[in-house]
Amino acid sequence: MSLKNSLFECEGVSLSLGGRRILTNVSIDVNPGEIVGLVGPNGAGKTSLFEVLCGRYISEAGLVKLDGSDITKESFFKRARIGLARTYQSPVTPGSLTVGETFRAARKAFRPYLSVHDAEWAARLANLKVHWDTPAAALGAFDRRKLLISCLMMRNPKVILMDEPASGLINAEIDELDLIIRRIVDEYAIGVIMIEHRLELLSAVADRVVVLDLGEVIAKGSPETVFVDPKVHAAYFEDAHA
Repeated sequence: MSLKNSLFECEGVSLSLGGRRILTNVSIDVNPGEIVGLVGPNGAGKTSLFEVLCGRYISEAGLVKLDGSDITKESFFKRARIGLARTYQSPVTPGSLTVGETFRAARKAFRPYLSVHDAEWAARLANLKVHWDTPAAALGAFDRRKLLISCLMMRNPKVILMDEPASGLINAEIDELDLIIRRIVDEYAIGVIMIEHRLELLSAVADRVVVLDLGEVIAKGSPETVFVDPKVHAAYFEDAHA
């Protein structure tokens, strides 16, 4: 099986859990400085695909590559160290740590250890404007997302997998998130694959969209093309409306 030369990619990924087929022959890729949206109805396999991409699940078939290297069998932790980052739908922050202590934990998570200046730079990048002695768990949802993005950016990731980053945000916050993500991608040539149900965010930031239904890819292309595809409407929009 031969993969084209993308920054991060999987090809032919299949996965079964508990005897049930979750993913079938799924391929997705992202290039430097590109945002790829991943959409589909509930149960389509989007989060399961992220689990394969980040190394928490090992697929029964297919390949995963980062920057030209086969990482199909590499652990979650190894993938994090070589440039793969991930955010989750719920922005959970350490309940017992302040913002400053959370940054320190991220700076000291693994070598090379980073300085407080790296944390300050990352906070500015994510437009995080809070006192560092504030309990991290006391932050609002958007500031918790900014804190987590800041912690990831300190490590100069090559790729970020974002799971519903707009979940729980109001429209003004989504607009700001749009600018933060686009700046990260444009200025640092990071590839982003984003699961998102807020289609206004994907329409604003995504370069390409991949649609999953029942564990299979049913459409790929630009947002303006994919979002009017009859197959996508039948599988996704009508399901969401129901």
